[in-house]
Amino acid sequence: MIPQDLKYSKSHEWMRIDGNVATVGISHYAQDQLSDVVFVEVPEVDQEIEQGGECAVIESCKIAAEMYTPAAGKVTAVNEALEDDPALVNKDPYGDGWIFKLELSDASQLDGLMDAEAYKNHIAQSA
Repeated sequence: MIPQDLKYSKSHEWMRIDGNVATVGISHYAQDQLSDVVFVEVPEVDQEIEQGGECAVIESCKIAAEMYTPAAGKVTAVNEALEDDPALVNKDPYGDGWIFKLELSDASQLDGLMDAEAYKNHIAQSA
């Protein structure tokens, strides 16, 4: 259930790396904790975000939660489908429920992220 090809942050964001661009979303664990997502406030295209900076807000019927970027960079695209169907974050968090794409400004920051096995252990310790 935890894709092997992604990098994960301790705050439950994931990154799929393709060259110097990362697709960013929240993990299945995070969306499950939020429950029914009703609104996603995505970042602005061309916005510069520092590593660990707030980049989006995800609202569910339970809570509004900030999302933090696992690495610094410039937003190159946002998932506009979330405007009409924010529940994509619940239905397909690692696919159609992605939040934004980021042109990485320092790829070495990826070294501090977890692989799937480390993230699985992180979730187990959080539970």
